[in-house]
Amino acid sequence: YSFLKLLVCAAIALVAANDADVQSRSEDVRPDGFNAQLSLSDGSARSESGDEHGNIKGNFEWISPEGEHIRVEYVADENGYQPKGDVLPTPPPTPDAILAALKWIEANPSKE
Repeated sequence: YSFLKLLVCAAIALVAANDADVQSRSEDVRPDGFNAQLSLSDGSARSESGDEHGNIKGNFEWISPEGEHIRVEYVADENGYQPKGDVLPTPPPTPDAILAALKWIEANPSKE
């Protein structure tokens, strides 16, 4: 449960860094996992839960300096850290010529 200690320290650092007031906070650590939640007066928040296998699902959010609500959801499991959110960069679309070449390769596998 050293991860939970790190989470609590990070939450405390977040509060100290931006002078926001804690609106709600909870941590529930059990043998089969944990749940943790933190909400601040400036609109920042985080929530996560984990199981006994080390799998974690959660989200964090804040209000940008431009006033935009930013939210990131994530899963951390045997496949690594997998964030999702509109604010995250995405790769450019695959060109049509590449998609056509991949279809041709799939339809015409190597005979070797």
